[in-house]
Amino acid sequence: MGNTKAWIQAARLRTLPLSFSGIIVGTALARYQGQFNWPIFILALLTTVGFQVTSNFANDYGDGVKGTDNEDRIGPVRALQSGSISRKALKQGILVSVIISMFLALALVYLAFGLDNLPYILVFMVLGVLSIWAAIKYTVGSNAYGYRGMGDLFVFLFFGLLGVLGSMFLYTKSLDWNALFPAVAIGLLCVAVLNLNNLRDIASDKKHGKITMVVKMGFEKGKRYHFFLILMALICFSLFIFMKGFGWKQSFFMLAFLPLLIHLRKVNQTTNPGNLDTELKKVALSTFLLSLLFLISVNIFL
Repeated sequence: MGNTKAWIQAARLRTLPLSFSGIIVGTALARYQGQFNWPIFILALLTTVGFQVTSNFANDYGDGVKGTDNEDRIGPVRALQSGSISRKALKQGILVSVIISMFLALALVYLAFGLDNLPYILVFMVLGVLSIWAAIKYTVGSNAYGYRGMGDLFVFLFFGLLGVLGSMFLYTKSLDWNALFPAVAIGLLCVAVLNLNNLRDIASDKKHGKITMVVKMGFEKGKRYHFFLILMALICFSLFIFMKGFGWKQSFFMLAFLPLLIHLRKVNQTTNPGNLDTELKKVALSTFLLSLLFLISVNIFL
């Protein structure tokens, strides 16, 4: 099934910090309510790894088969594109990843709810199946939603709302409507990473029929959309602070927005899409930093 290095590259481990962000913020919200469980936290992170790797394998396969990953593409060379992993082997890798992900998800919900809360288990397993479906259908198949401008919506729903609120519910068995503010914020920041990727790849995507939101809007409007996503995330966290009556000590996690604001200046000055490649890591790591600082602030000032 290919060499180890090729599979590690196809797994795109650098995307994991961003996918962890929703779990960490959901855990922080649960901790704010006095609820925490180390085994649930670890299993939630492992399940997220499974879903993210499945998504990355599927994206590599879908874009490779459709020819979207080619010599025109900016960024790291993909496994199928380079030939380091065959089409058959990558399909097998996706299947193995799906099986591992569902096993981890089942273990997670059983640990969180036990057999006494069977309806919760069924709901979360359905959500797990939908997560797998969303991970694969982003680029795979003739009706891949990532090729029809729907990627932003699905990233917002699964990385933001489900990631934050779902992980919070695993601990608390309840929801707080104020938790919507950080959930929406994390969702918007994850969409911002996708949007930045689409801004970078606008020429290649347009050429090969991948109709992203940026392709629909154009490069300049795509940059304005990027500003909207990050500034709305800032506003959502600010509203959460206001609703909870946090003082300045509890709000120090907002410092993570400073590199994001500097990033917006860079985006505003950029006219060549290829120059945005280095900005992807900045937004992803800033979002991860934000989630960690949010968790720390809740633990210190609970």
